[in-house]
Amino acid sequence: MSQATEFHTQLDKMSVLLHSFAFNLTKNAEDAKDLYQETAYRAMTNMDKFRPGTNFKAWLFTIMKNIFINNYRKKAKANTIVDSTDNLYYINSSVNTISNRAESSIMMKELVSLVEQLDDSIRVPFLMHYQGYKYQEIADYLDLPLGTVKSRIFFARKELKDLIGKRYKDTTMDYD
Repeated sequence: MSQATEFHTQLDKMSVLLHSFAFNLTKNAEDAKDLYQETAYRAMTNMDKFRPGTNFKAWLFTIMKNIFINNYRKKAKANTIVDSTDNLYYINSSVNTISNRAESSIMMKELVSLVEQLDDSIRVPFLMHYQGYKYQEIADYLDLPLGTVKSRIFFARKELKDLIGKRYKDTTMDYD
């Protein structure tokens, strides 16, 4: 058996463990798939760096862990604010900001009551999507076709838009 064939055979055997480890790191099925694919790709492109007789599993897990850490650092860096002004105006200006959440709290209560008015067939998929579930996860959980889930979420949004429009159609802001 050639070294490349043996490498791919071992990689296939580790597939389930790698998927589990990827999900454990990401806590998200789609991100776990991406992490697994990136790991498999890196392992295959660096096949010449693997030494037969060493721990293949540890090598793969190290690759996956390093990819995960690097991706995490990229995301954290992307969310970092860099203030290049002389007096750090942008960073210091937000320190004195006071947030008044009363208005948004009232609006959320109203939205929740509007969502509760929706028919269960569209409300449940909509709420799951709102909570962060992917369309395919919702379809699998509710045992529905993917297109049906997408349609129901679309119709829930449309109905909510109509309900909000009806509730506030006569409301006008007058600041005179």
